[in-house]
Amino acid sequence: MAAKEHSFDISAKIEIQEFKNALEQAKKEIENRFDFKEDKAKELNFNEKDKTLVILATSTNKAKAIKDILDSKLIKRNLSLKVLKEKGTESASGGNTKVTYQLNDVLDDKSTKTINAAIKNEKFKVSTQILGNEIRVKAKDIDELQKVIAHLRKMELEVSLSFGNFA
Repeated sequence: MAAKEHSFDISAKIEIQEFKNALEQAKKEIENRFDFKEDKAKELNFNEKDKTLVILATSTNKAKAIKDILDSKLIKRNLSLKVLKEKGTESASGGNTKVTYQLNDVLDDKSTKTINAAIKNEKFKVSTQILGNEIRVKAKDIDELQKVIAHLRKMELEVSLSFGNFA
């Protein structure tokens, strides 16, 4: 009987419902915070279709405070802060500040190549296969797969990695 081959997929997928829950919790906290009581602009708007988050605040400092509140809620829900990538800051009407973030939930070509190279450089006894926005890692020994996951978690990447489809 041939040895069973084990595998898992590496992606940047996030739990969108957990993200939305963190967003709702942040909105509630902002509504109840004393330092935001008098502010007309204190919005967190998530566009699921475009995967963008817009923070609208009365100043740059208030926008940072809103982002900090959101960050704390993301951490409490076990989501990485790497799920949001800042696209830009601009002035909005009425002297407000608008900060736009892109949801960072896809492995781009650069990231897949970096991850693939990191696995190859460590000479793990695994084979890798790039499948679009995912990387499939296969090995005969489950311990090798666990070593790969441990190694990748230590790496400083621009995206939050998700490991799934264990077989």
